[in-house]
Amino acid sequence: MIQLQNLSLQRGVKELIKQANIEIYPGHKVGVIGKNGCGKSTLFGLLRNEIQADSGDCMVPKAWKIVSVAQETPGTDRKAIDYVIDGDIHLRELQKALEKAEEQHDGSRIGHLHDELAQLGAYDVEARAATILAGLGFENAQLSLPVSSFSGGWRMRLNLAQALLCDSDLLLLDEPTNHLDLDAVIWLETWIQRYKGTLLLISHDKSFIDACVDNIVSFESQALVYYSGNYSSYEKQRIERLRLQASEFEKQEKKKAHLNSFITRFKAKASKAKQAQSRIKQLEKMQEVLPVHQSSAFQFSFKPPEKLPNPLVRMEEVKVGYGEKVILEQVKMNLVPGSRIGLLGKNGAGKSTFIKLLAEEMRPLQGDYETSAGLTIGYFAQHQVELLHLQSSAYDHVFRLDKTQTEQQIRDYLGGFGFHGDEALKAVAPMSGGEKARLVLALVVFQKPNLLLLDEPTNHLDMEMRQALSFALQGFDGAMVLVSHDRYLLSSVCDDFYLVDAGAVSAFDGDLDDYRKWLFSSPTMSSVETAEGKDTVSKASNRAPELDKKARKRLEAEFRQSTKPFRDEIAKQERVMENANKALAEIEEKMLDTSLYDAENKAALATILNQQASLKGQVEDAEMLWLEAQEALEEASTQFEQNTQDSTEA
Repeated sequence: MIQLQNLSLQRGVKELIKQANIEIYPGHKVGVIGKNGCGKSTLFGLLRNEIQADSGDCMVPKAWKIVSVAQETPGTDRKAIDYVIDGDIHLRELQKALEKAEEQHDGSRIGHLHDELAQLGAYDVEARAATILAGLGFENAQLSLPVSSFSGGWRMRLNLAQALLCDSDLLLLDEPTNHLDLDAVIWLETWIQRYKGTLLLISHDKSFIDACVDNIVSFESQALVYYSGNYSSYEKQRIERLRLQASEFEKQEKKKAHLNSFITRFKAKASKAKQAQSRIKQLEKMQEVLPVHQSSAFQFSFKPPEKLPNPLVRMEEVKVGYGEKVILEQVKMNLVPGSRIGLLGKNGAGKSTFIKLLAEEMRPLQGDYETSAGLTIGYFAQHQVELLHLQSSAYDHVFRLDKTQTEQQIRDYLGGFGFHGDEALKAVAPMSGGEKARLVLALVVFQKPNLLLLDEPTNHLDMEMRQALSFALQGFDGAMVLVSHDRYLLSSVCDDFYLVDAGAVSAFDGDLDDYRKWLFSSPTMSSVETAEGKDTVSKASNRAPELDKKARKRLEAEFRQSTKPFRDEIAKQERVMENANKALAEIEEKMLDTSLYDAENKAALATILNQQASLKGQVEDAEMLWLEAQEALEEASTQFEQNTQDSTEA
């Protein structure tokens, strides 16, 4: 098993892990979660023995074969399928040894090597590699193409295929879904569920991690906290843990205040000196309980559009494509305020083409396509990220959109997207993928669109930002069309799904579970399923008939509306905590000035101390209200699922 004993790890002056003690048993599948930059990927480097702990021990069985996904892909002329098989270095070494033995006519060595290769599965390795590549979205014809012919995202899929093909005792997957579409994510999820080794998975995709892991390791204030169960179980346990922590913190502060009051009153009196010293020792020995501090870095919402024409877009018998190549035809759809559409379909079916048509980046080849005079489009796609001005800051980008905004207004706005303080003035060039994606989203939201077009908006976003985006979209008044591999986002914000398949765009009568069944019933995906995978799907298909799809969609819409006050309260209390903590930081900065403690500044000091006490009270009150709203939202979600299940069984 993997053991971390009193392990501490830092990078530069930043402490990432402090005195961690964790055991991970063979065969466990563990989700590793935490904010961006907390040290998740660094932990993987530690497990691969690429870096050393600053103190403590990280013990991994020496016999274990550790496999992870390569981050770089050489622009080689090797065929895609050969490149994937190259990932099994031991197998390739044995194959070379066999060639040499055959050249030397060494019969004994040849027989021995054939046995070893058979044990490694060398004689069906091409078939297994082709199966994995098909699951990750590659067409048969692409398997013989050179690696250099693929784009960056597809090269990352090749690296992932390498890792999945290799035998491993410990598999480390760091954001494996970032470059995948929904179909590939569903296939990978099924593959992971059948994997027999130990898995550590970093992912910000709630639905994916929920289905793939049975334990969670959470980075929380330099501590590693272990939770049994999947992500849904973790959320419930953590809310309860935070509630207990808040209660303990409140008790601790009351006890501290009582002890300090006694010490202040009696430490100068000889008759009470001994008791005062005893109270001082009690204070020193008290185990520190930290405040909850649940303020989110991301708080934003869509302002009401200035106009909401109806319809926004009307399409009748529309044909779209590139020159002579028709991608979609006979498209018929009206987009009206309140339309909340999720696009489903296999890779290459035309989802992005349809989004580009709506974004007016393409014109229809044929048919009636009408847009309202008041149409304002907000468009997010990965190529929008590439259009950012690298030498300009986040502040510069927003200022270009509206030069009437004051500097403080722009800074406050960008703060809701995680660009706090001087981060708003940092050039785009050194930004991470997540920061660039957040900036593009900020620019989209700022323009107050009435039609939102989102093509894989969650790539590189962490869970907090995804949650904030989900909350914001649930309150959006206009029309929305979404392409995403994040099923939590799709299910929480979409009322209707449309399937892009065989050159058509048509209403899909079902939810994401039905789409999974449809996907695995197709000839391509059924051919890449193993027997275990078929068992998994067949068990799902043997369930009791589900609640009527239209009824469920209506209930989901009602659920979103009824829980909006809880989400609003959560966002409100997060803003209160952020503002109060910011003010507390400013007060603490002032209190470093030694002149403040001079006799002539006694009144000023008293004022500052009163302000500090008041702000701490605000934080404590906000934390309790935040916890109550979170619990209410969780209870409402559980009740909603129970009600829909009861309706199904009835």
